[in-house]
Amino acid sequence: MVEKISFKLNSKPVSLEVDGDRKLLWVLRTDLGLTGTKFGCGEGICGSCTVLVNNEATPSCQISIKDVAGADVITIEGLEKDGALHPLQKAFIEHDALQCGFCTPGMILKAHSLLTENPAASREEIMKGMEENLCRCGAHPRILDAIETAAKEMKGSR
Repeated sequence: MVEKISFKLNSKPVSLEVDGDRKLLWVLRTDLGLTGTKFGCGEGICGSCTVLVNNEATPSCQISIKDVAGADVITIEGLEKDGALHPLQKAFIEHDALQCGFCTPGMILKAHSLLTENPAASREEIMKGMEENLCRCGAHPRILDAIETAAKEMKGSR
């Protein structure tokens, strides 16, 4: 059933008339053209489609658009501010933590949620927090290094 769904997307108000049962992933990619959010497994297991919903990492393939009504949704496209990359985005580039890049948006947003919740996360806590996001290329060590680097920068900018 078509419903009017309003929410904040990347700091801007959005109002759509869509089938409320459609998955957020497909609304972002198809209706709104935000293709940074990737389709991976479609079952919420790989983390490729991770977005932030009220600052919590959420697999967008598992949440209906009606479930984000009134929420604050952030995609990889909304993480930079005023043209400046977020410390996580910069660290992923610096550490070459994006071999093929397919998992990168989900990894960065999951790391953002993790560091928001625990800014002083140890490497072990980062490993545990990131274990639901998969990288087929095997860049996990560089991803962990990037998250540790970003955590230091983010802590200094608070």
